[in-house]
Amino acid sequence: MIVDCVGDLHGAYPKLEGGDLLIVAGDCTTNDKDYSWDVFYEWLAAQKYEKKIYIGGNHDNRLTMTKDMTPKHCDAHYLCDSATSFEGLKIWGSPWTLTFPGINPHCTAFTGDEELLASKFALIPDDIDILITHGPPYGIMDMVDRGRFTYRKQIENVGSVSLSHAVARIRPLLHVYGHIHQGYGQCGAYFEGAHGMGRGVHYINCSHMNEDYEPVNKPIRVIL
Repeated sequence: MIVDCVGDLHGAYPKLEGGDLLIVAGDCTTNDKDYSWDVFYEWLAAQKYEKKIYIGGNHDNRLTMTKDMTPKHCDAHYLCDSATSFEGLKIWGSPWTLTFPGINPHCTAFTGDEELLASKFALIPDDIDILITHGPPYGIMDMVDRGRFTYRKQIENVGSVSLSHAVARIRPLLHVYGHIHQGYGQCGAYFEGAHGMGRGVHYINCSHMNEDYEPVNKPIRVIL
């Protein structure tokens, strides 16, 4: 199964090859306006995949206003603390990320403290094969340099501890996320077909934007 993963699009929509499953891990539009959502849905509808899934991110305030705003012409599945399945694999999507001091007040969709996030991640069933979240688990491709504008490195892990606990409980084949642009990449178990036999968690931070909001990170493909 060909799975392509991308997130943190922020209005920059890459050309994709097509395949079996497309995962979009939140922060979908340029500015969260109606016309920006129209552009996103037009792009998503044009992608050639058997199944397309997207979740919200902290920039996606419009998605907090409704359970599903996907237009009829766009054959995509929106997940928000909910599940779907594809070719025998169970998939869960959750948009929640940690708030932090100084967060942009326009970018607080689906944010909260660890107590709130723990309650949301507790909803995830134990038998999920593909977990999609907007934010990262603590300690895995979640590092930011708080001092990069002062030329004095101050590296910090900013992922969610409660999400780490949830992943340890579930042990999904694939955990796809974004949010922390500097954490782009993948690590953990690597698969090549047969739905990931020899199970282990394959972590993917698929942020399309880098830390300077330049769309230079390529979508990440994995073969399950």
